[in-house]
Amino acid sequence: MTSHLPPELSLPESGRPDARVALVLHGGGGPQTVAPLVGHLAASFRTLAPTHPGWNSTPRPVEIDSVAVLATAYLERLRGDGIRDAIVVGSSIGGWIALEMAVQAASNDAYAGLVGAVIDIDGVGAVVEGEPIADFFALDARALADVAWHDPARGYRDPAGLTDQQRSEQRSNGETMLVIAGREMSDPTLLGRLSTVAVPTLIVFGESDRVVTPAYGRAVSRAIPGGRFAEVPAAGHLPHLENPDATWAVIDPFLARALAGE
Repeated sequence: MTSHLPPELSLPESGRPDARVALVLHGGGGPQTVAPLVGHLAASFRTLAPTHPGWNSTPRPVEIDSVAVLATAYLERLRGDGIRDAIVVGSSIGGWIALEMAVQAASNDAYAGLVGAVIDIDGVGAVVEGEPIADFFALDARALADVAWHDPARGYRDPAGLTDQQRSEQRSNGETMLVIAGREMSDPTLLGRLSTVAVPTLIVFGESDRVVTPAYGRAVSRAIPGGRFAEVPAAGHLPHLENPDATWAVIDPFLARALAGE
């Protein structure tokens, strides 16, 4: 198998070059939304933080048309670069990609050992009865802030304040997300396939998230053998942006155990 990632795709690297790899995967808002995660992990890990194909004006091969294909492409990239036991950390759609990578790594011998642990932060992707995913594509900027932030006033970006380039990029990112994640932002087979995940997995949710609720996150964690769940207070869909200290308090013990091989 060959990677469908564009050959020019870079994996910006920071942190400790000889340390274990942490692959940080952003959500629909783009790579800037995971910058605090990248900075925090760089103290202990060699962090790789790609921009998904099609986001922020990067090229997207036509073959990259689903989360499953993108997950396979990242696994192929890890394998090609000789990276093993990566800690895969994903936010929102990035969390979905991380879980899909763990599922594929568990079911395909070619990818065995590439993923060592997963942290899924307010990830979408699963279909959980009674816990629908908000219709992201139907939300205007005000409504998005209302569902995604504990403090909506902090998260609201007035569209009138955007430059033409920012509007164009935002529109293009949304079109790419629609292609890769679909309007429902879910895969009805994912929840059932999570039973194959064979690596330590932590599901983290902001207590005020209404894009996908903490109850949704708990259901996802229960579907994973040994899955762990943690809730971040005073935070919504992006707890690492809204309440970073409380986010580190729930992920750092998990990371310490992963580094210790537990």
